[in-house]
Amino acid sequence: MMKMTTKKAKVKGSFVVGNDRGLHTRPSTEIVKCATSFKAEVSLLYQKNQVNAKSILGVLMLAAAKGAKITVEAVGDDAQEAVTSLIELANHNFYIKY
Repeated sequence: MMKMTTKKAKVKGSFVVGNDRGLHTRPSTEIVKCATSFKAEVSLLYQKNQVNAKSILGVLMLAAAKGAKITVEAVGDDAQEAVTSLIELANHNFYIKY
């Protein structure tokens, strides 16, 4: 009996933090809410740090300020949708009005 393994593709994208206060609690919460709506494993990379986008503490630990370029990586069935949604969220300043 042969065992088949399907390698899941890694999808990458990036966004630049546009809101004045960077990734503080409110935008981080929006990122986590968005990421957890997908089955894919979603990571954020900033400088030399890689964190789980579904972890509020992980996202906050990035301490990304305005202008920071964040890379989004996702692996899984809905990886493309996850990356696209997170970039869209960032492009709309996490839907936060100050």
